[in-house]
Amino acid sequence: MNELVAESVLREAGRALGAAMTEQPVIAVLLPCYNEEAAIAQTVAGFQAALPGATVYVFDNNSSDRTIAVARAAGAVVRSERMQGKGNVVRRMFADIDADIYVMADGDATYDAPSAPALVARMVEEQLDMVVGARVTQAEAAYRAGHQLGNAVLTGMLTQLFGRSFTDILSGYRVFSRRFVKSFPVLSGGFEIETEISVHALELKMPVAEIATPYFARPEGSTSKLSTYRDGFRILRTIITLYRIERPMLFFGAIGALLALAGVVLSIPLVSTYLQTGLVPRLPTAVLVTGLMILAALCAFTGLILDTVVRGRREVRRLAYLAFAAPGPSGRNGV
Repeated sequence: MNELVAESVLREAGRALGAAMTEQPVIAVLLPCYNEEAAIAQTVAGFQAALPGATVYVFDNNSSDRTIAVARAAGAVVRSERMQGKGNVVRRMFADIDADIYVMADGDATYDAPSAPALVARMVEEQLDMVVGARVTQAEAAYRAGHQLGNAVLTGMLTQLFGRSFTDILSGYRVFSRRFVKSFPVLSGGFEIETEISVHALELKMPVAEIATPYFARPEGSTSKLSTYRDGFRILRTIITLYRIERPMLFFGAIGALLALAGVVLSIPLVSTYLQTGLVPRLPTAVLVTGLMILAALCAFTGLILDTVVRGRREVRRLAYLAFAAPGPSGRNGV
C-alpha cells in the first residue's frame, strides 16, 4: 500500500512539474558584449520589457569601459569571458546557462527587442529548434553596403554547398531550443560563429524558421567592432572549412578531379607521340602526369574514408540532439 501511495505521489509531482514547465518555460536572454557602455542599458531594458519573465544575461568580453557596471545597474546578470572573440563568448553562454528557450542578441541596441515574443511564439507553436531574426534595415547607417553584399554572397555560397540556407545567415538575433544549445559544439572563436550556427542547423536538418525584424543604427557613442574585409574573409574561410569537414567526398573529389583533368591534358601530346613513334621523349612531363594521377587517386580515397568518418560523427551529433525534447506542447520544454 505504501508503495502505491509513494508511486501516486511521484506521479502527481511529475504532473505538477510538467504543468509548471508548460505554463512558464525558463527563458534566458543572452547578450554578448564588448565595450557597449553606450547601448547596453537600453538593450537590457528593451528585453526586460519584451520578455518580463526572462532572465537577461550580459556576458562581458574584456570591456575597457563601464559596460559591466551599466549592465548591472540596468538589472542584468553579468558574467565574464576572458577569451577574446564572440565565438568564445557564445561557447561560454551555451555551456553555463540552463534554460528552456534561449534568446540571443547583441548588446548594441540594433536588434528589435519587442520582436522577441513573436520569435519565441513561432518556435513554440511550430516546435522549431531555431528562429532567426532576419534584419530589415531601418536606417541607412545601420547596415553598411559592404556587409549587405558580403552577407548575400555568403548566403548564396551556403545554399550551393548545403542545399538550403537562410536569407540572413549573419544575423545575431536568434532564438534557440534547449536541444539546439546543448548539442551544439561551438568551434569558432570570432564573428564567424553565426555561420557555424547556421551550418549546424542545416547539417542536422533541424526545423528552423526566419522572421523579418527591424534593424536599427547604433545609438550615439556606440561603435561597431566588425571589419568588413577581415571578418568577411574569416567567415568565408569558415564556410570552406566546414564544407571540407561536412562534405569531404565532394571537397576532396573536386580537388582530385582537377588534378586528374590536368594530368589528362598534359598526357595528350605524350600519348600522341608514343602512338606515332613508340617513344616517350618528354620524360619529366610523363613523371609529372604520373604524379598528378596518383595524387588524384589519393584525394578520391581520402574523401571516401573521411565521408565514412563524418557519417558516424553526424550520427553521434544527431543522437546528442535527440536526447532533449522539442519545445512546444508535447515537449518537456513546451509552453
